[in-house]
Amino acid sequence: MKRRLPLAHFLDEAGRMAGLGVQALGEMLTRPFEVRLWIREMEQIGVRSLGVAAIATIFTGMVLALQTAYSLPGLGVKYYIGTVVSKSIIRELGPVLIALVVGGRIAAGMTAELGTMKVTEQIDALRAMAADPVKKLVVPKLIAALVMLPLLTIIGDLLGVMGGMIIGVYQLDLTPGFYYNDVLTDLTLEDIFSGIGKSFFFAFWITIVGCYNGLTARGGADGVGRATTNTVVVAAILVLVTDFFLTKLFHFLA
Repeated sequence: MKRRLPLAHFLDEAGRMAGLGVQALGEMLTRPFEVRLWIREMEQIGVRSLGVAAIATIFTGMVLALQTAYSLPGLGVKYYIGTVVSKSIIRELGPVLIALVVGGRIAAGMTAELGTMKVTEQIDALRAMAADPVKKLVVPKLIAALVMLPLLTIIGDLLGVMGGMIIGVYQLDLTPGFYYNDVLTDLTLEDIFSGIGKSFFFAFWITIVGCYNGLTARGGADGVGRATTNTVVVAAILVLVTDFFLTKLFHFLA
């Protein structure tokens, strides 16, 4: 059989993935609404990811405060640590870090779950019972990700700013009031909405990549492993590429 060119294969995969995304968005708006499945996925995606999200963001805020203060000591930059940390975390680092760390975890889990169902023919059994796998399996995960990833981003932003405060108070001799006054003075609604807005796009891509690779996995346990690895790589690349274009878009609209 004639092998397809890499570009043709890439375009075919991208088209199928986009088709799954469009189908999932359509199924979100149609009855019946599987609320119990949504809640179960929210617990799996959001609550169980809270620990890793908290650790990643709070230490990122601490490192950012330290590096900023130590890199430019002669400019008195330590008095603007609140501004530097809050804008960096909320606009950029928070959403991207949560998407990479948490997204890698949940996307790999989606691929492993659906891939195992695919190779054990459970998805074929769903179709035989006239149940739509996209409605039953993909939509709950997509809704849960669209709800929980922005919430995790908000929590991560707060913890990242708090991490910067810890360094500012205990390492740079600032007062908590001075630090938070600096944060609230320079932080704008545009900063907040741009960061949270990115997380919705990240959640969509992470879910669609994870579910698509799971639904198309083949070759037994080895194939599921390859699909899971591919999911983590593709999801991370999509997050970074999407972040660049969204940053350009938000600056253009501002």
